[in-house]
Amino acid sequence: MGKTFVFAGDTAIGAVLADNLVKAGYRAAPGIAEADVVFTFCATQTDLEDVYFDTEGLVQVAGKGTWLVDLSPSTPGFARELNAVAIVSELHAIEAPLAVRDATVERAYSDTDNLICFVASEDEDETAEILPMLKALAGMVEPTGTPGSAQLARAALTLNTASQLVSVMEADALCRASGIQSSGAFRFAREQGFITEAAARLYAAVVEKRFVGEYSVRICMAELSAALMAADDIDLILPGAEAGLHLLELLAVIGGTDMAVSSLSLVYGEEAACAAQGLDWTRAEQAYGDMEADGDECDCGGDHHHHEEYPGGFGGYSAN
Repeated sequence: MGKTFVFAGDTAIGAVLADNLVKAGYRAAPGIAEADVVFTFCATQTDLEDVYFDTEGLVQVAGKGTWLVDLSPSTPGFARELNAVAIVSELHAIEAPLAVRDATVERAYSDTDNLICFVASEDEDETAEILPMLKALAGMVEPTGTPGSAQLARAALTLNTASQLVSVMEADALCRASGIQSSGAFRFAREQGFITEAAARLYAAVVEKRFVGEYSVRICMAELSAALMAADDIDLILPGAEAGLHLLELLAVIGGTDMAVSSLSLVYGEEAACAAQGLDWTRAEQAYGDMEADGDECDCGGDHHHHEEYPGGFGGYSAN
């Protein structure tokens, strides 16, 4: 267990992951300059760029030979850029974005068996040297090849899980708005193989009103934003993913930023149900009204493209 480590970026997720490493026998270093390995996790691309490339960023502060292991959702282009800068700066860059298996687990990042890590680097020997630490963080570590490939694999997974998230919420909303229980439809769909086990878990979390968890709306937005930026870098438009991100933005605006992703179901429900969970639709009225007046972005905490003001007023995304 020779290598020492520190985390930079998101302090909440970093603390959880650091605890996993300590439990595996690794030692935390007193600071970046003293660490053998610096792990990073950021929820926005802007924060990630600042952590690495600011005047006091890791590229400037980390000692020669330090391992920089990025666990954030980002883009293949950023991963390749970081790798190139690391080589010039005599550092080792490892691209290792994390993904959660079960988004409904309250302590999604605390359970290593619930985490998947895609990993890529310039040199297979570099990957092999850092592999034991990655296995202490994630139950499954999947090598993907050269720089950029891990973020691409992570983006592809994000697009699949995001579409699944929205489809579960909308199927449930359709049944509820029609005045019938959705449980029968979901049970049949699961038994016949039309939906996955992950979708069934999401539905169970909605029914049981489990809206608290480490895998939050904020993190889901970060992953989807990164996937959309990856598509934008190659001039590809993904309208389904854009729509999913807009829904998450709306939930964040009304107060759901730190709630579990299952809380997206509330956007389709009654205003009273939202209020009972601490959500306030008047925030959306003001946020999007201010955007229209000033041309500014909304205050949802994300780093991404924004949509037009929602038509038909607020008080529930659907007409329920």
